[in-house]
Amino acid sequence: MLTKAQIEEYNEVGAIVVPDVLSLAEVQELRRVTDEFVEKSRAVTAHNAVYDLEDTHSPAQPRVRRIKEPHKNHPSYAALVRHPRIVEVLTDLWGPNVRFDTAKLNLKSAGYGAAVEWHQDWAFYPHTNDDLAAVGVMMDDMELANGPLMILPGTHKVPKVYDHHADGKFCGAMDPGKKEVDYTSAVPLVGKAGSITVHHVRAVHGSAVNTSNKDRRLLLFQYRAADAWPLILTPKSMEDFDSLMVAGQPTLEPRVTNVPVRVPLPPADKQGSIYENQKALANRYFAIPEALKPKQAEPAK
Repeated sequence: MLTKAQIEEYNEVGAIVVPDVLSLAEVQELRRVTDEFVEKSRAVTAHNAVYDLEDTHSPAQPRVRRIKEPHKNHPSYAALVRHPRIVEVLTDLWGPNVRFDTAKLNLKSAGYGAAVEWHQDWAFYPHTNDDLAAVGVMMDDMELANGPLMILPGTHKVPKVYDHHADGKFCGAMDPGKKEVDYTSAVPLVGKAGSITVHHVRAVHGSAVNTSNKDRRLLLFQYRAADAWPLILTPKSMEDFDSLMVAGQPTLEPRVTNVPVRVPLPPADKQGSIYENQKALANRYFAIPEALKPKQAEPAK
């Protein structure tokens, strides 16, 4: 599936875009199902086990920024966990034994989709080795104007985990005021609907607000080599853990490598999603347009 050049790019940059992985029919089905979820969110008034809502969400203007664990909430999402072309990309990178972790669907609808501040996924879930990646399925064309995923090239090789804490608590974001990395070097992962992105678990990445007139919906699947074992949130059931295998065989021998680890504790004050976690960050890189900020109640006269 992957060419030698693509594998080298992933190893050097920390991310690649692979075009034409899904068919038009598969993309259209994902859009249809997602539109149904957004429509049903009109009846939801607060974050719950399925929905993470924009601060400006209302029944009249349903605004969903994330569908949580979509693979558990609709078979069309679940079918992609073991999509043969996606799995082949991962086996090309890591070898024959690959395990799924979890999924989320980040929605940046036209005109208001929320930003995600710079962070490393590794800060949230360190493992015994770093053969982990997130695969992003492009449900829409991704362009610079609609807030695509952006990567800081080579940051997956830096021998440290950047600080993702604010006031001593985990917030799931890096403080841009510390200027630990060159944010101006960011590379957007753009492409046509049906393409996928693959980014390394330690690569610093983020995305701006979608202020364009085009939707940007990215279905994200987290995968890991079968011998990468979590250092936090360890498996409660081996049967369930092994059922997450999408290729090859499981193992009881974790591969331990010399990777930097920083534990995401104490936990964030605001729980529920990365969007809530990151509200504790005082210095934001991506500006929030006034139209996206929740309206403050008028003081009583």
